Amino acid sequence: MFKKINNFLNCLIGSFIGVFIAHSIYTYFDFRNNPGLYEIQSTPWHMSIQVYGWGTAVIIFIAIILLLIKKKMKEINNTFYVDCL
Repeated sequence: MFKKINNFLNCLIGSFIGVFIAHSIYTYFDFRNNPGLYEIQSTPWHMSIQVYGWGTAVIIFIAIILLLIKKKMKEINNTFYVDCL
């Protein structure tokens, strides 16, 4: 069960990093090709990259905390079985 959770969290982290990188590259090239569209906005062109970055950072932070909790539970579980023998 721990391996399934580990695989899921690793896929989650990788997916969010991939989406962040792809969105950043797309936004940058869209800004370079159509700067007039971004001039009429009230926020700078890179604001959406920052929002995606903070969202990605929060999700990755939560996933890493869950990985650490899972690792600690596995260590406690292993010491429990050793103590019972």
